[in-house]
Amino acid sequence: MKGHPFVRYATGLIGGILLYVYGPHWSGIPLLLAGVGGTAYLVGFWRNRQRTVKPLQTAQGMGAWLLLLSLGWCITYQRTAANRPDNISHVADTLRAYEGVVVAQPEERAKTYRVELALRRGAWAGSWHPLSGRVIVYLDKLNESSTDSAGPGASTVSRPRYGEVWLVNGAPRPIDPPLNPGEFNYKRYLSYRNIYHQQYLRPYQRQILALAPSSRLTAWASAVNNWADSVFTHQIGAGARAEYGIVNAMILGVRDDLDMDLYRAYASAGAVHILSVSGMHVGILFAVLTFLLSFLLKRPKGKVLMAVLQLLILWFYALVTGLSPPVLRSAGMFTVLIIAGASGRSQLLANTLGASAFFILCYDPYALFSAGFQLSYLAVAGIGAWQTSLYQSLTTRGWLLDKLWQITAVALVAQLITFPLGVYYFHQFPTYFLLANPVVMLLSFLLLPLAMVILAVSWIPFVNTLVGWVLWAVAWLLNRAVEGVGQLPGAIWEGLWLSEETMVFVYAVILCGAALLLTRRRTYLWATWASAGCLAGLLLWDSYGQQHQRRLAVHFLPHRTAVSLTEGHGSTLLTDADMAGDPRSYEFYLKNTFGQWGVTNLTLASTRSDASPAVRAYRQTPDYALWVWHGKTILLVNRLSGRHQWRLPAVIDYLIIRRNALRDWNELTGRVVARTIIFDDSNKTPLTDKLLADAHRLGIACYSVRQMGAYVQELR
Repeated sequence: MKGHPFVRYATGLIGGILLYVYGPHWSGIPLLLAGVGGTAYLVGFWRNRQRTVKPLQTAQGMGAWLLLLSLGWCITYQRTAANRPDNISHVADTLRAYEGVVVAQPEERAKTYRVELALRRGAWAGSWHPLSGRVIVYLDKLNESSTDSAGPGASTVSRPRYGEVWLVNGAPRPIDPPLNPGEFNYKRYLSYRNIYHQQYLRPYQRQILALAPSSRLTAWASAVNNWADSVFTHQIGAGARAEYGIVNAMILGVRDDLDMDLYRAYASAGAVHILSVSGMHVGILFAVLTFLLSFLLKRPKGKVLMAVLQLLILWFYALVTGLSPPVLRSAGMFTVLIIAGASGRSQLLANTLGASAFFILCYDPYALFSAGFQLSYLAVAGIGAWQTSLYQSLTTRGWLLDKLWQITAVALVAQLITFPLGVYYFHQFPTYFLLANPVVMLLSFLLLPLAMVILAVSWIPFVNTLVGWVLWAVAWLLNRAVEGVGQLPGAIWEGLWLSEETMVFVYAVILCGAALLLTRRRTYLWATWASAGCLAGLLLWDSYGQQHQRRLAVHFLPHRTAVSLTEGHGSTLLTDADMAGDPRSYEFYLKNTFGQWGVTNLTLASTRSDASPAVRAYRQTPDYALWVWHGKTILLVNRLSGRHQWRLPAVIDYLIIRRNALRDWNELTGRVVARTIIFDDSNKTPLTDKLLADAHRLGIACYSVRQMGAYVQELR
């Protein structure tokens, strides 16, 4: 890495960031690293200060790398909001009210507005105190006082604006950790953005005090974003919701008007990545600008003029997106590339990527844990390393076929290098990505520049109409092509699960295999075989465990009952939730659990009736249901108010209390004796908290999925 200094700098900084994340309380470690690294660097420098030709100094290089480790730890510590003494996470008393400012573009949901507030001060202990931190607020659209006059479902609350200062009554609550196995860790995801609390608000709980944006630049970007939305609405919005939605998603990063069926079609076709503004969009715009402005290279100082125009348009696009973090990161990366090209310096892609990553992580060290950041850098690095070799391995005749093969080679390399990480995060793989990606890339190369053109000519009559129609036509073609691929049988391979260890070996096979093809060295052959052998061993071990698994689980499902009985690759889910009418609850809370367990055959059964032949109800009454499974008795109690005598076994293995059936422990006396007592989330939280406190005092062992997460018991 002698010719790639910024790669070394970036790896050192990344090491320091990881060191802080896994050891935030090891405050002595960065001091030790800085001391050892500084000493090694100074000793090496002193020894060679009078030499004309400097020898390679391993100690000096390692010293600098240790200094970067220490720098990464310190930057991450400084950028972690919880380390501030006035952060909301340190408030021990009950927060009665707080004041905050809207610091991001609000997102519109079906029933709420999702708003991000930066706190300024809070009221507790009878007075106001300085307060910092960020809170996610879900503001109800419907004002209770106007329900009758507004009609059902009417939006009576205006959309919040960036820069509004709110006075909010009540206290936000800490974000819950994942409560089911394999569930998406929303708490960790938001903590990387320095957000630790959230709150659901009724309109009467907040008061707008003023409009005072915390950043004029961000306020300007928000205004540009709103103006661009109004242009797209005027030119293509009327009667073309699908096309307007796709343009809004690709250009502005707003999915409010995107139909869910259309979104699923993009996911099935492997093109869902274009629906979020990201580095790919900046890369497409950069490639188009490089092609369109290449004639300037023949003129005096044309290289500088071309660089200025590219930078202006790229950063204008960043403003149009509302300074979206992924676009900012990619714009920074291409800025380094453009400046290096304009200055006449040799452009080494690895060093350019290292430089952009280094500066981005200095500003935002937690960007390292963003899936977009990881996938973008992996894709660009893979394309730069392998696309040329793959493209040159096949010769085509004709300009059109050559360009099609060039785009296909890019798609192949990008998919190869990113698919393990994509499966790790999203647990699915698009089967027909080779059909969809060339078409999607080609139409994206048309749609993005056209969107910029429509913004530029929006004030010119007739011209704006013509360009708007062409933009609509391209968006229509894109939707039709994606829907066609997404409707093919077996378009998406779902239920995939990669552990971190498995993903590492998949990447080892890919990298060693690629090195073997490029270099033909026997060393890489043995490395590929070894990695493949370890990968096969891990997969076989996981498969064996899944085939012989047998477990009972009481899952966390908000305000619902969800009990699963899993054997091998099949599972029966006993629930009172309408999974068909509310698929999002299943996808967010339970889908990853069954994917992690390798369940390929899931049967739904109602808790109110014996709906599944896999599980027989031994006795069913309005008060309770007794289930028998592999010799284990499972009792679901609906109510305890009836005076009927319960005919039960002497001892129940698993007693599941639901729907506030138990209000006092004495109610169980004379009715049931259970080895394990479990409260699901259909019970009210205050009641469950009271019963848990009483159980602790009485010495009764019990379990609550709300407080402790899903109850999972292996049965052998």
